[in-house]
Amino acid sequence: MPSFEITRRRFLMTGAAAAATLAASGPAWAAYPDKPVKWIVGFPPGGATDTVARLVGHPMSEALGKPIVVDNRPGAGSSVGAAVLASSPADGYTVGSADNGTLIINPVVYPKIQYDPDRDFRPVGMYAGINLLLCVPSNSPIKTAAEYLEKAKGASEPLLYASPGIGTPLHLAMERLARDGNVHLKHVAYKGMAPALNDVLAGIVDSIVIDYTTANSQIKDGKIRAIAVFSEKRLTVLPDVPTMAEQGLPGFSAGAWHSLIVPKATPDDVVATLSQALGKALQDPLVKTRYAELGLDMPPSDPETMAQRWASDKATWQPLIKSLNIKLDG
Repeated sequence: MPSFEITRRRFLMTGAAAAATLAASGPAWAAYPDKPVKWIVGFPPGGATDTVARLVGHPMSEALGKPIVVDNRPGAGSSVGAAVLASSPADGYTVGSADNGTLIINPVVYPKIQYDPDRDFRPVGMYAGINLLLCVPSNSPIKTAAEYLEKAKGASEPLLYASPGIGTPLHLAMERLARDGNVHLKHVAYKGMAPALNDVLAGIVDSIVIDYTTANSQIKDGKIRAIAVFSEKRLTVLPDVPTMAEQGLPGFSAGAWHSLIVPKATPDDVVATLSQALGKALQDPLVKTRYAELGLDMPPSDPETMAQRWASDKATWQPLIKSLNIKLDG
């Protein structure tokens, strides 16, 4: 009778032959991605963050060859959505929007945050730069930021400025302006940009820090006047409005940005695939047109550039936040 005993050597040889057969017939696992990707947005549908994510997400899904499904998880300045992302599998099928607040501000201002940016996330790339403006009502006697700072220095009562909330990048930009300009300004915090803008238009507040996307129509209609941009150089859409650096504060710049992040343990090849798809999405003609209309910058979309910006902004803004002792519930 034939023997059915299989020696260890024959077993290893048989296994090797089987592996060679599988390799020849094709990969044992499907290449990434082979199913839809979920994109977590930590703000409600219809807001600026959601709108830009959906704008970029469509051509990015075409580049990936799989649908991207936006999952809105609002709350605590994007902290709720970030916590969901941090606990998601690190397989590239769950990605998330992140901004200055998510990665830099929230860990300092929220005492019970449920994630650690450095421990839990890795960058895929930035996909939008948001330009901030200092504006005054159109009937204000203040015509330039230099005049604004001069008036603030000589005023018996501090000038008021509105922002969409305590601890937002806009609020912190004005706190840095006050510090660097050695002036006392009084912050009037609102729950969102709409009520803040309404009180500026009504003459209740002297000035406002506002993003270009929101301010654009009000500037065109002559309701508010932009007296400075907070970017490093003048905006193409507002060529006659000088930077703060041109008006007495050399080196001053402040802004916000949107980026894409994934759980920390996501493989390098998956991150590279996502970053390449993001870069292709930013070259889409419709995206370029809408960015120009919204006054958004298009930053480099590679992980390395984002990591550098993340680190430099952390070094700039976290000490300022701590010096102001800003704490929020959430």
